[in-house]
Amino acid sequence: MSFHTEFHHVPVLLKEAVAGLAIKPDGIYVDGTLGGGGHSSKICSELSDEGVLIAIDRDADAIEAGQERLKDSGCKKYFERNNYNNIKQILEKLGIKYIDGALLDLGLSSHQIDQPARGFSYMNDAPLDMRMDQSQDLTAEDVVNTYSKDELALILKEYGEEKWAHRIAASIVREREKAIIKTTGQLVRLIDECVPKSKNAGHRAKRTFQAIRIEVNQELELLEQGINDFIDVLAPGGRLCVITFHSLEDRIIKQVISKRANPCVCPPGIPMCVCGKTAEVMKITRKPIEPTAEEIRGNPRAGSSKLRICEKI
Repeated sequence: MSFHTEFHHVPVLLKEAVAGLAIKPDGIYVDGTLGGGGHSSKICSELSDEGVLIAIDRDADAIEAGQERLKDSGCKKYFERNNYNNIKQILEKLGIKYIDGALLDLGLSSHQIDQPARGFSYMNDAPLDMRMDQSQDLTAEDVVNTYSKDELALILKEYGEEKWAHRIAASIVREREKAIIKTTGQLVRLIDECVPKSKNAGHRAKRTFQAIRIEVNQELELLEQGINDFIDVLAPGGRLCVITFHSLEDRIIKQVISKRANPCVCPPGIPMCVCGKTAEVMKITRKPIEPTAEEIRGNPRAGSSKLRICEKI
């Protein structure tokens, strides 16, 4: 089996997200998280030869696989190994000022989770890596072995919403004093030993792995600015579709869209707006779109996903 067929990702909310873009055949669209290319492939299928797709991913494997998967698609294509947060610089390099739509799927690709050597999964024993961009220096091993107890606890609490954050952080520090924690298996065993088992909480390591992954890849640090930048570069009528997988991401997306849809900063008691700030986007989705029970049965990883859509005024 070739590398390209091995790189797979079941795209979540595929029909809903691409429909949400309201694609114009000759428009310019950005897939800011190429992954396995499922969303990009669907976008390309709705574009004419004059349409443009800009596909971005931090993962070199995703870029290589996407180029192979989309090589026969008719639209014009640009592949950028980069972080979607750098959308303004990417467009400037390409000589493009505005786009007609953008799609962001903030989840890990199935390939990243299922490839043990990448260290994303708590189900396999592998090196503690978790880098989406394997050219960067910081790894999960660095976080686990060099961050202070307080820093670890804060990350687990803020990024993993882990109620046992302080207990896990203390256990990590004690364990690494004996020997460096190098593998996901070591970390999972450590968590299993210090976190009480719960029937409804899922795997005991899930929240810790999420938190460390977010820290390694700075997933939330620049998210708010990145979403604002995407809204800035939308042409009038252009749409932004964002798929999130946990409450931290969804909260940021909701807040950014709401602020751009209602930017008024006047005190609530005055009878009329005097600040002069006008809406820049309108919400297409008042409440997020969630996957159907049928989709979740076919792809359990879709279970926590939410799609929010806005349109530039």
